Formats: sequence, C-alpha cells, structure tokens
Amino acid sequence: MKVLLVEDDPKMAALVRRGLTENGNATDVAPDGEDALWMARAHAYDVIVLDVMLPGRDGFATCAALREGGVWVPVLMLTARDSVADRVAGLDAGADDYLTKPFSLAELRARLRALVRRGAAERPTVLEVGDLRLDPATQQVWRGRTELQLSTKEYALLELFMRRPGQVLSRFELLEHGWDIGYDNRSNVITVYIRYLREKIDRPFGRRSIETVHGAGYRLRKDGG
Repeated sequence: MKVLLVEDDPKMAALVRRGLTENGNATDVAPDGEDALWMARAHAYDVIVLDVMLPGRDGFATCAALREGGVWVPVLMLTARDSVADRVAGLDAGADDYLTKPFSLAELRARLRALVRRGAAERPTVLEVGDLRLDPATQQVWRGRTELQLSTKEYALLELFMRRPGQVLSRFELLEHGWDIGYDNRSNVITVYIRYLREKIDRPFGRRSIETVHGAGYRLRKDGG
C-alpha cells in the first residue's frame, strides 16, 4: 500500500511510519491538514491515516475538505478522543474507519488492508443531484437554497433515489427501503408518497425530477429535473 500519514507529533509519526514501512508499505508523512490536502491531490495514495488533533485545520475539517475536493481515498481517523460524539463527527465528515490511541500496529495494518480491499469508490457525505442536496447526517434537504421539510418516509425514498440517480427503481425496491418486511407490498402507498415528494421537491419549483417508467417503477433524473 501507499499510505499518507497525517500526524503532527514527530515521535508518533516516526513510530507509525516505521511500523508501516517495515511491513512493506510506502508511507509519506504530512504534519498538518494543509499539507495533507495538497499531498492527497498530488499523489495516488491507497489509504490515508488522519490524526484528529492537528494544528490549524483539525482532522474532521481536513477529512471534510478532502471529500469536498473529490478525494475519495479511504480515510482512517486516528485519535486519543474516543467519545461517541467524536466518532460520529469523524464518520460524518467522510472517514471510513476510526482507531483510538493507544493502538496495536498490527490492528492498524489490518484495518488499512480492509479499507484498501473496499476500494476508493465515490462516497460523498452530502448527496447532490442537480440543485437537489441531501445531507444524511442531519437529514436536511434543499432545492437550491430552499430547505425542504420532508416526512421520514419521504426523506427515505428521496435518499434512495439520490443514491441511484438515473436508475429505475421498482415499487418493491422502494417499499423494501422505506417500510418494514411485514408491509403489504400490494398497497398503493408508493404512488401516494411519490405524489407527496413531487408536491414538495418539484411542483413549487416548476421541476419534473421524478419520472414514472410505466410497467417498471420510478427514477430520479440525473440532472435533478
């Protein structure tokens, strides 16, 4: 693996770098978030190990900036802060895994191998389709600059559409995503909720983003309508 280690403590950086290079991993070190950003854009890393407590731009902000800049390399957050709130903040910023100090180098290497196996597929923290935006962390939705108020089921269906723009989703797939397994899939509930969604995300803005594909289901246009 080619690893970018972002760590401001020279002793910790040297220890982790040695533990990775001894195992055959080429490892570069960035002392802060600013260096990490340009290095991640300039070089093809397989994985990034990112400390949370950095000078200036902290690890959370650095991770969010990487994702906003289109860098989808898997990120493992490394920190002494082990509260649930900190772990949630890191994952919502776009991290893929979280390891607290002190840690075993063997476990770190194993976690990095697992991350690399998953690959660096695009996983934006905020979904965008045209001028529709959806934040899974806060469950907020916007059309342009206007925030939309959706019910839980409306939100669940829209999130599924926005994760698969341009794809036709059957009524069964939509039911399976938004309702529990005991729900009667012969119901017209999907028709009803598609109408609700259109009333909130399309009609007030003169858009037609959710299309009916007769005999197959529904799809969200790739341009967001």
